[in-house]
Amino acid sequence: MQIFGVDIGGSGIKGAPVDLEKGVLVEKRFKVLTPHPATPTLVADGVKEVVGHFGWTGPIGVTFPGVVTDGSTIRTAANVDKSWIDKDARSLFSDRLGGLPVIVLNDADAAGVAEMQFGAGRGRQGTVMVLTLGTGIGSALFVNGVLVPNTELGHLELNGHDAEKYAATSAKEDHGLTWREWADRLQTYLTHVEMLFSPELFVIGGGISRESEKFLPLITNLKAEVVPAQLRNNAGIVGAAMRAAMQG
Repeated sequence: MQIFGVDIGGSGIKGAPVDLEKGVLVEKRFKVLTPHPATPTLVADGVKEVVGHFGWTGPIGVTFPGVVTDGSTIRTAANVDKSWIDKDARSLFSDRLGGLPVIVLNDADAAGVAEMQFGAGRGRQGTVMVLTLGTGIGSALFVNGVLVPNTELGHLELNGHDAEKYAATSAKEDHGLTWREWADRLQTYLTHVEMLFSPELFVIGGGISRESEKFLPLITNLKAEVVPAQLRNNAGIVGAAMRAAMQG
């Protein structure tokens, strides 16, 4: 079975058809830059371009970098335009895509469900925390395989600021941090999350996970196991498609 997944991030909008039996992309993903400002109309245009690249005409799952309720309504918008708040995203995307059925979910939740089904969290019980590091920090919390949606733990307060401003991949890039310097920041963040939720496992995803050997060995003094995501930056696309299939 194939379903289309789209992953909207702070820097890019990417998508591809997904084989839901294997949890892999059927074709090479297509990506466009996230517009700035990332308004609903401009982002919807980007989603249309990604979907149109493949000529897709079936159900579509779309991730969003913020809290999403009832598969449609946007409640927060940290790294995109504030005009998204309270927007009916499902209707917006469906209309822009000529009436195709659409479901919308939090981007980290999508990555998390994919990692739990096909990746580093497969078969793991107890408390598992999937974190996606990029423009911000996304989080997906699972208890015995069940998702607790919309946790958005990148916005925990750390040193008086949003944690993602301190420890996301963008913080490393913006401040020219070495791997060691950034790993120390990430360690501080993970220690704080561990104190609050006591997970048995952290799964570290996002594009930076492809370079996990450069920073994960520098993360120490945690009780939890810390591993790189296996689906890496495709996890959001796969998870979005999984959610769309559930709605079918």
